[in-house]
Amino acid sequence: MEKADLLVETSDILEPTPIRVVLADDHALVREGTRRLLEAEPDVQVVAEAASGIEAVAAVEQGHPDVVIMDIAMPGGNGIEATRHIKRLFPQTAVLVLTAYDDDQYVIALLEAGAAGFLLKNVHGRELVEAVRAVHRGEPVLDTPVAARVLRRMAGGTPQNMLPEATLSEREMEVLREAARGLPNKEIARRMGLSVRTVHTHLGNIFGKLQVGSRTEAVLQALRRGWVRLDETEGDT
Repeated sequence: MEKADLLVETSDILEPTPIRVVLADDHALVREGTRRLLEAEPDVQVVAEAASGIEAVAAVEQGHPDVVIMDIAMPGGNGIEATRHIKRLFPQTAVLVLTAYDDDQYVIALLEAGAAGFLLKNVHGRELVEAVRAVHRGEPVLDTPVAARVLRRMAGGTPQNMLPEATLSEREMEVLREAARGLPNKEIARRMGLSVRTVHTHLGNIFGKLQVGSRTEAVLQALRRGWVRLDETEGDT
């Protein structure tokens, strides 16, 4: 066996670093059930729990997780305030909201605060696990019935402090439009004939230029600037 082949085989069996997760919910039973669900997965590790918004921020400051699963209604600072604070201090941490509230105002406030995803608590366990993996990859997760309604309202907002489209390259605009369809990074790479690493690089450049921390925020910016039409966010039919 060639040395190069041995190196490839060895790298294939190396276990990836687990996704570090903080659970923020004021119901201990919900946290316990969610922890058991996630820790049954070999690639997920729950590093801390929080029962309030303040505790959630402190847990992120201490544990530097990859993902925070955040409830909205909590004492000691709600999920919206906590999300805003976390994204300001740690923009690379993805916040996945898991809540019983689907009011448009809550969802809009959370997305504007920087949340990467939003799910209702009636989702199945497998959906939650896959959502954690998705937001960790930088992909948006939005409960479908809520998403279309909220995006329509947000797209009609008046943009503030907008940068000109020329700040993004032509290839970055292509990546952003594909991202607006909700496609995973691997599929964007396949459609554009790029490597997944190159797609990640383009998305990172887009986030930096638009001063956002997630694909969800970038797509909302694109909608408000008129770079993407709302019907283009619905994916291929």
